[in-house]
Amino acid sequence: MMGYGCGDMGFMWPWMLGWSILLIAVLAALVWGIVRLARGGGRSPDNPPSSARIILDERYARGEIGEDEYRTRRETLG
Repeated sequence: MMGYGCGDMGFMWPWMLGWSILLIAVLAALVWGIVRLARGGGRSPDNPPSSARIILDERYARGEIGEDEYRTRRETLG
């Protein structure tokens, strides 16, 4: 019975440490996934977000704004 008592945890601590690290990793991955979904990270590649520059170019191409306004806004955007 030597080595199996409550006072001798020498053989168990590596297993407890390993399971603790695994549990923390699983919980971190779960939190990361929930946050990503909540922020819209699951957006499909077919529908990327439009940037202000693309919208400005489209408005100019459709004739909604003139060349002076286009250039001014383009400089403002950087």
